[in-house]
Parts: sequence; structure tokens; C-alpha cells
Amino acid sequence: MYSYADRLRAVELYLRLGKRLNATIRQLGYSTKNALKGWYRAYVENRDLRVQAVARAPKFSEAHKHAALEHFLTHDRCISATMKTLGYPGRGNGTG
Repeated sequence: MYSYADRLRAVELYLRLGKRLNATIRQLGYSTKNALKGWYRAYVENRDLRVQAVARAPKFSEAHKHAALEHFLTHDRCISATMKTLGYPGRGNGTG
């Protein structure tokens, strides 16, 4: 995770270098193309960057997690079977 100052420095350099992603990343020595694009997009939309990251809502509720753990422990500790039975996305069940 990069600090506010690091992200702002990256966006400002990106603008100074004529919005050249590779040149910016090469000069900074950190960040990725997608991260830099996202920081720039946020900067343009808000005229600034967020000081702190926005917390995402959890993907699964505590009840879902408990049900998955319970199934896993009572069905031979097979994660593939648990994911398939409960309908979670994965490699082997055609939903991922």
C-alpha cells in the first residue's frame, strides 16, 4: 500500500511526463500501470486523491464463512467439494 504522498507524487510525475505510463513507473521505481491509471482517474475526478483507502464490503458474510467451514470439516476436508456444494466460484465447478 502506498502513502498519499507516494500516490500524489506518482500522479504529478505522470502528468509532467506527458501521461507516459512506462516512463513514470521506470522513474519512480514503484507502482503498476493499473494502479497508476486508477490513481490518475481518481485525481481527475476529485481533483485530489483519497488520504486513506476505502474499505470494501466483505464478499461473504460470517454465516457463509461458518457454513463453508462446517461443510469442509464434516466432508473429508475437501475444499473442492465444499466450494461445489455451496456454489462458490472456483476452477472445477463451471462457475469461476
